[in-house]
Amino acid sequence: MRTPKNEPPLELRDACIVAAQEIIAERGLENLSLREVARKLGVSHQAPYKHYPSRDHLLTEVMRRCFQRFAAHLDARPHHEDPAQDLEALGLQYLAYAREHPLEYRLMFSTTWPEPADRADLTADATHTFDVLRGVLRRVHGDRAEMREAIDLDALYIWSTMHGLAGVMDGPCIDHLDVKAKVLKQAVRHAMARMGIGLSGTV
Repeated sequence: MRTPKNEPPLELRDACIVAAQEIIAERGLENLSLREVARKLGVSHQAPYKHYPSRDHLLTEVMRRCFQRFAAHLDARPHHEDPAQDLEALGLQYLAYAREHPLEYRLMFSTTWPEPADRADLTADATHTFDVLRGVLRRVHGDRAEMREAIDLDALYIWSTMHGLAGVMDGPCIDHLDVKAKVLKQAVRHAMARMGIGLSGTV
């Protein structure tokens, strides 16, 4: 397995994750198998089974780590005392991740979840990512029990808006539309501003 110079080789468990993502990137998710991972790593066909009982267990771990890195990326945004500014920073950070890590983004949000016994860990990491957004909205609404439904509704609204914007801005269609470059440069902040207006009308 390729590793940067002066760094020790990855342990097999982690090397399988890297190899799996490379196979998905190069040949598509349908070609992921433990046999292909073993072949890519140059180990016996049985070696990956020491850590992953099945392809689905491996895919679950790949997706789980994508959510972990995504949450860390969101947490690394510039933080602001003003929750509205913090929410905007979070949205921009979300879109940056979608643009810079398209494979990981697709694995998280466009892949059917596997069904192994340890999927609870994947659920926990995905929920943690959503909780980053909930945390900012608690500062907008106030962290009171009666506001939990409003927080989740706004979180879903913001998430779906960012997801749609990421798909449009990074998709193949946008380059063929008659939209000026000046407008495209303003699109993200315009969407964030419109969301801010919508949220300011809530109680």
